[in-house]
Order: sequence, then structure tokens, then C-alpha cells
Amino acid sequence: MSRADTNNTIDLLQRIVVGHVTMIIIEHDMHVVFSLAQRITVMAQGTPIVEGEPDSIKGDPRVQEAYLGGAHL
Repeated sequence: MSRADTNNTIDLLQRIVVGHVTMIIIEHDMHVVFSLAQRITVMAQGTPIVEGEPDSIKGDPRVQEAYLGGAHL
């Protein structure tokens, strides 16, 4: 999807989810994940490695190791 299509989809999902509705998103585009999620579970090789709020996930060393090979951005 183009970035514009992705942003339109994010906007649509934000309008659909009202109140206490749970939505499960399986996504690799971090722009999408951080735009929609209030709580994130990160998995590596089928196993959950960390769960938390988006801000704590961004800087978690386990996530960086699993997905960035230990590189820090």
C-alpha cells in the first residue's frame, strides 16, 4: 500500500474503534502499529518477548535485539 492508503486505513480503523473495543493487528509497519496500538505484544519466532505500551516498546533492548540485531537507532 502507498503511504496515503496506509494513512487512510489508519484513519478508518480509528473511526471504527469506539469505546472499549479490542482490535488485534498483526502488522510489521511500525507506523501503523504505533498509530493504532495502546498496548503491544512483540513476538519473535512465535514467542512473545515483551508486552507494554508503545513508548516502552520503542526503547526496549529485547525488541531492538530481535528486530534490529542489537543496533540502536
